[in-house]
Amino acid sequence: MSGAGDTIAAVATGSGRAGIGIVRVSGPAVPSIARAIVGQALPAREASYLPFRDADGSPLDIGIALRFVAPHSFTGEDVLELQGHGGAVVLDLLLARVLSLGARAAQPGEFSQRAFLNDKIDLAQAEAVADLVESGSRGAARAAVRSLSGEFSADVEQIVDELDALRAWLEAALDFSEEDIDFLAEPDLARRTRELIDRFDCLLAKAGQGQRLRDGLTVVLAGVPNVGKSTLLNALAGVDSAIVTDIAGTTRDLLHEHVVIDDLPVHLIDTAGLRETDDPVEREGVARAERAVASADHVLVLLDANAPELPTMTLPEGVPQSRVLTRIDLCPESRLPADRDLAVSALTGEGMDDLRAHLVALAGHDSSLEGSYMARRRHLDALKQARAATTAALARLSEGRMPELAAEELRQARQSLEQITGRHDVDDLLGQIFTSFCVGK
Repeated sequence: MSGAGDTIAAVATGSGRAGIGIVRVSGPAVPSIARAIVGQALPAREASYLPFRDADGSPLDIGIALRFVAPHSFTGEDVLELQGHGGAVVLDLLLARVLSLGARAAQPGEFSQRAFLNDKIDLAQAEAVADLVESGSRGAARAAVRSLSGEFSADVEQIVDELDALRAWLEAALDFSEEDIDFLAEPDLARRTRELIDRFDCLLAKAGQGQRLRDGLTVVLAGVPNVGKSTLLNALAGVDSAIVTDIAGTTRDLLHEHVVIDDLPVHLIDTAGLRETDDPVEREGVARAERAVASADHVLVLLDANAPELPTMTLPEGVPQSRVLTRIDLCPESRLPADRDLAVSALTGEGMDDLRAHLVALAGHDSSLEGSYMARRRHLDALKQARAATTAALARLSEGRMPELAAEELRQARQSLEQITGRHDVDDLLGQIFTSFCVGK
């Protein structure tokens, strides 16, 4: 991304028609751009209802103009928001007018990146902006808001402060090693280190919950033709998205459905029946099914409870699976095979609640855990690395030797945590993170 010395602009609302559409502008040219479009200087933080004018003075739209003066804005720069009608053509015309006045089109995530670079938000909060926009459940949205408001970062900073205090204690032990003061023998030192590890565990639980809310669980429905995969997909999704017939091989391609179970996003994939076939179209469907199975978080292997012999399926090594009996409404309880994890009837609903609970449990999701934070895999990795380093430091302190190595391990723990908030050198992360944002964010 380019430097922050220029002025950027973008449509900040979604595509399509809407009642309101917003063009956002940030940078040093905001005062002159605002005056050229609305014909007057705008007061700070006051909504002004007036026409937005083209270069020849003709009105492009009429709406509300808001100006925020640096550093009191989201980006920390002068910011202008033009809130007009939400038609795509109107917004394109308005954006073109702004660009003609010296702004350039913003790149994805550039507004949030400027907020980060100007110390308005830290890196975890910046990522929470995108996570809030993309949240797929109420739980995910609440977790993203907590991270965006700085709660996650505050917990991380509290641990950093305690790491600094412990390191100061150890540095004192090294500085006064020739004196008759045994800092390492102080029982409070080991106690505080153990309490710090407990705080790591609590934060890991909250962040892990948020990571599951963000990424969800990808589940593939696999089995032979006509075992009830499409029927089960429709039952879980609550819509008839998959065609269901008595003809074997009806499903030829992958069908995707997104459902939310107890605030957990679950990505369901219905696949072609796994069997040998001479039909080139069905054969391609089977190949796609096998690839989906190999990349799934979990596979539900569906088996017809009424089949005289339950077919066996060989899945790729390492892919977790559950055996689910289907169509149990057509099979007496006494005849249900014992070799199963679940038994369901998509027609009557029997066993469906157990299946939903099973999927939630597979993800390790706990909806009763309060105060989860929206987190990404890199956050969890950093927390685990910091915890491991702190645990290693505690082991050295317990042995009462080599305090200089314990101090170094605490320094490494601090450095890992700084990667979460961006207070350490994270230049290699910035492009990857912000380019995944929406334009206008």
